[in-house]
Amino acid sequence: MTLPKRLREAFDIRGGDSVTIREEGDKIVIEKPTSRDELAEGYRKRADLHRELDDEMGAVSREADTQLGDVPDWAE
Repeated sequence: MTLPKRLREAFDIRGGDSVTIREEGDKIVIEKPTSRDELAEGYRKRADLHRELDDEMGAVSREADTQLGDVPDWAE
């Protein structure tokens, strides 16, 4: 199968590269597989975001404890 040059260049696809071909409704979708480096970078970014959210929620929780004091035991 030959892809037009402008698409190969736009998506950095070279002769011999592997692509994924799948059906999506009434269309054929051709995708360049995600590289291990791209996948690892995505996981790193996600982990960083989770750490940031954890830090922010910890700060909010400490602020709430300061403002509200002890929380009553609702199990009574």
